[in-house]
Amino acid sequence: MKKYSYVGISFIILIFGILFVPKIINRIKDASIVKNDRMSADNPVANEKLSYLKINGKPKKVPDFAFLNQDSLLITNHDYNGKVYVVDFFFTSCPTICPKMSSNMVYLQNRLTDYKDFGIASFTINPKRDTPGVLKKYADNYKVTNPDWNFLTGDREDIYELANAGFNIYAAENPEVPGGFEHNGYFALIDQDGYIRCRYDASGNPIVYYRGTIGVEEVKDKNGEEEQITILLEDIKKLLENE
Repeated sequence: MKKYSYVGISFIILIFGILFVPKIINRIKDASIVKNDRMSADNPVANEKLSYLKINGKPKKVPDFAFLNQDSLLITNHDYNGKVYVVDFFFTSCPTICPKMSSNMVYLQNRLTDYKDFGIASFTINPKRDTPGVLKKYADNYKVTNPDWNFLTGDREDIYELANAGFNIYAAENPEVPGGFEHNGYFALIDQDGYIRCRYDASGNPIVYYRGTIGVEEVKDKNGEEEQITILLEDIKKLLENE
């Protein structure tokens, strides 16, 4: 019986070698076997068509908003119609993650100067302090040149509603943390029609938001999280060039 079992096993191995080994070799040659790295820039899954953030099966649109910018002009979501833009929530006196976030926004600004339909919307979560005048000085300090980069302030409750319910990007007052406010350092990517967009990870799941707290020169932070500004730049261009 053992003799026949060995023959059977050998036959199965032979068939496997004939049918599957050439396919595996071809996949390797075609680079279709990739690292399980959801943020890898050379990940073919991540570089496919961008995803929509869906709520109850429907693509999520940016809620209506209306706030004053650094020039005391009323800016609404309709001012971004036809533009690809990035949204973040910050405050000018932030002693922790905001300077890195703003520097990363400048990085994006400076690499997208050839695209007239790119904008940024930065909402302060400390509107009591961050008046249009304060925001203007902040914008000048970071050498903001994009005319569609608006630093926005207004009613506190409206801003927090926009952050927490509109984008599901956490923001709150907390006197026990440095600066008195805590928030996620995420960037949201918005397309020309006002929909929140992002790429898929290697498992086919949308990443939803991009980390804005790690600079491209860092590659990874102290927790091992990879920078995502590089892939955000790629995805912005993908939308600007109509995918």
